[in-house]
Amino acid sequence: MTIRDFLATDHRHCDDLFAAAEQSANAGDLAAAGASFGQFRAAMLRHFATEEQTLFPAFEARTGMSMGPTQVMRMEHGQMRELMDAAAGALQAGNTDDFFGQTETLLIMMQQHNMKEENVLYPMCDQHLADGSAALIERLRSELKEV
Repeated sequence: MTIRDFLATDHRHCDDLFAAAEQSANAGDLAAAGASFGQFRAAMLRHFATEEQTLFPAFEARTGMSMGPTQVMRMEHGQMRELMDAAAGALQAGNTDDFFGQTETLLIMMQQHNMKEENVLYPMCDQHLADGSAALIERLRSELKEV
């Protein structure tokens, strides 16, 4: 298994949780939407933390590139954290219009972000970290486990 395959699978897992939250909100079940969005948000935060604390530093140490793609990904993670916070707040307030406005922006950003990671950064990681990728994937798997 490659780093790309492993982390792209986690992207799909997060996408599924996101879709469940939107479906519940569309059905008017704000309690279920809140629970699903909470699961989605927790999974996304784990994903971000795993990349920022493990994958990105390993890539940067190997390549010497700290101002390149990983910097952009960190910035986008921050923007998505803000959107998730705003969407969660809208749900808590019962404001579905605001929730859907936030999630529409979040969805577009996630799609663009995932494409960059899956088609640019992860293949670069697979190339530069190939000698230790099995151990790195095991570490990522351990970090992504729900607590």
